[in-house]
Amino acid sequence: MSASVRFFARKILPLFADIEVRGELSKLPKGGYMLASNHLGRLDSLVVYYVLDNDDLIHPLTDKYKKHWWARIVAWWLNVTWLTRGEADMSAMREFISRLKKGAVMIIAPEGTRSKKAELLKAEPGAIYIASAANVGIIPVALTGTQDAEVVSRLKRFQRLKITITIDSDLYFPPEIKSVKGVERAKLLQDSIDEVFCRIAAMLPESYRGYYKDHPRTLQLLKNKDHA
Repeated sequence: MSASVRFFARKILPLFADIEVRGELSKLPKGGYMLASNHLGRLDSLVVYYVLDNDDLIHPLTDKYKKHWWARIVAWWLNVTWLTRGEADMSAMREFISRLKKGAVMIIAPEGTRSKKAELLKAEPGAIYIASAANVGIIPVALTGTQDAEVVSRLKRFQRLKITITIDSDLYFPPEIKSVKGVERAKLLQDSIDEVFCRIAAMLPESYRGYYKDHPRTLQLLKNKDHA
């Protein structure tokens, strides 16, 4: 199944989209890591196949989409793992952790929903829990040009899509959380996912940075980039 999705992403998508990849793909690990991106639209997951060669990909998707026939078809095509909406789906969590330990790549959008304004939303910390439990690193990825409204508008006018995929070649390894409990754990998890999203924010144009636009860590990363 991955081969057909990759064929579409690399052969069909470029027929109507200009795709620019920023970052050193050669530094991507072969497997056993999480790829975390901002969530703009329905093309996001497909675009990722443009850069990934790993065939064991984990696609989590909330079960609210099961009511849509087209979503069920896409979910089958991408071989998604359904998540029970509104609760901690421990069965799925255990599957994710086990597969990551065996070398899979997990594609996740920690904001939890598409950003209608294309601006970053506050990220949820579940990705950190999974990555920490599996002892894998997280690669921040910044996407532009895949927001649904932009895609529909351009295609209606027979204009090519303009998509960028910016990859941070430095893996972020989340802290060990087993020994931390309660409020302290919650803060550690949120601080860790905020670090990932500040890295994403620093790779995005200012209009996309949203919730993380004025975060001290984002400002520090941008300052370091200016002085590099």
